[in-house]
Amino acid sequence: MIKTQQLVKNFVSYKKKPGIMGSIESLWKREAVTKNAVERFDLEIPSGQIVGLLGPNGAGKTTLMKMFTGIIVPSSGEVEVLGHKPFDRDKDFRRKIALVMGQKSQLWWDIPAMDSLHLIKAYYEISDADFKERVELMAELLNVEELLHIHVRRLSLGERMKLELMASLLHKPEILFLDEPTIGLDLIAQDAIRDFIKSYHAKYKPTVILTSHYMQDVQALCSRLVLIMGGKKSFDGPIGEFERLLGSDKIVSFNFSSEPSRDFFNAFQPKWSDNGLQVEIAISKEELCPFCAKVLEQFEVSDFQTEKLPIERIMKELMMRPELLNDR
Repeated sequence: MIKTQQLVKNFVSYKKKPGIMGSIESLWKREAVTKNAVERFDLEIPSGQIVGLLGPNGAGKTTLMKMFTGIIVPSSGEVEVLGHKPFDRDKDFRRKIALVMGQKSQLWWDIPAMDSLHLIKAYYEISDADFKERVELMAELLNVEELLHIHVRRLSLGERMKLELMASLLHKPEILFLDEPTIGLDLIAQDAIRDFIKSYHAKYKPTVILTSHYMQDVQALCSRLVLIMGGKKSFDGPIGEFERLLGSDKIVSFNFSSEPSRDFFNAFQPKWSDNGLQVEIAISKEELCPFCAKVLEQFEVSDFQTEKLPIERIMKELMMRPELLNDR
């Protein structure tokens, strides 16, 4: 269980005038600038959910994760994780959580991954039997049995990320915080990480809090989304509800045998490609069938397909037009 009430985090920085004189003057006279990273944030996450934290860069996602894990202290408000105040960082709390950050490593680069896992085993006082069972299970799920005895610095980014997950989950935490876990990975490695998280969650049912700019991560893993804009909660609900924020629009793409009249499509903000032989538009569900019938009647269509509005498109539209959230 994660619960916050009116949670606030402000960061203070200082401006100085340019040049040497500005540096000297800043020794006794500085202008303080306060940035509100998180503002009056209320949130409640029950055990066992996989929740995605979405938002543009600088929205406050990572700041929230750091407050949830006790890395930074809130400016005001309340945060409680599994009955603990995270910033107290007591031993019992640290045993119950794990934090994986895509650009941070907890494995020692100059020793094999298995040696790092043994160090973690000793720190968390994991029994020999549990250690053996968990390592074998996760190594099989991630297909990394042959990587455990290779020096970490010799592994690819995707291979290291798999072993980072193993290291973070070795003590079987109740809450797993994932901050950009697939950043920089190729498509195959991304799929492997997602499949592992799904399998691990199905077996152990931890609470998972995920931040990612890859919408495939969110769609594959999360049942609930929390959208953060400017440090404030703008949306909190099921992923299906989020996908309906812009109505029932569909994406339709047409391929033509010969170039059609572009004026016919201008009302739908078309995206043209293939030298004018392919177009993609967003259209409401109600307009879809009549419009497709007209296109098929008037132009030489070699192929067309429809799909629901991608979550990436919804995110982009909401970031560009946040006022759309006020209509909910």
